[in-house]
Amino acid sequence: MKKIYLTAALALAVGGSLTLSSCVGSFALTKKVLSWNNQVGNKFINELVFFAFWVLPVYEVTSVADLLVINSIEFWSGNNPVTASTKAIDTDHGRYLVKCDGKGYDIEAPDGTAMRLNFHEEDKTWCVEDGDGHDIPFMTFVDANHVRMVTSDGEMMPVELSASGVLAYQATALQGLTAQK
Repeated sequence: MKKIYLTAALALAVGGSLTLSSCVGSFALTKKVLSWNNQVGNKFINELVFFAFWVLPVYEVTSVADLLVINSIEFWSGNNPVTASTKAIDTDHGRYLVKCDGKGYDIEAPDGTAMRLNFHEEDKTWCVEDGDGHDIPFMTFVDANHVRMVTSDGEMMPVELSASGVLAYQATALQGLTAQK
């Protein structure tokens, strides 16, 4: 009986706090477990694993860990430790290491050169960090169908998010690059 009340209280707390996610955190650990569960197998296997994880208190433990520890770290530091990761991407030109810290990406090329990409949530802009730590914007989200992209002269050009919009931007970028040579 006590477990039922605890489970119900926890479910209400988690459900209520998810509606205020900007204040309490992103519940990244619980979302990762749920995401993994959705990839286990077909929908019947996923449902069985989901049910088993409620019986074995996996979801309860991840929710409490998110609620009490991980979301607090995210609130005070601005970074969620669960979202941080490093991935190796193999290409024809070698292996690139991409490290995500929840606010942007550090990319190391096979020759050892590195660059940093930062995302500024307040104005929905992606920037590349120069050698002095200054951010240079290269793409700003305008709405669901448009972005503003940097051109070779440093100006921002509106681009429609469609095949024709991307082709028009590519043509402008190539024209600007050939004009500089």
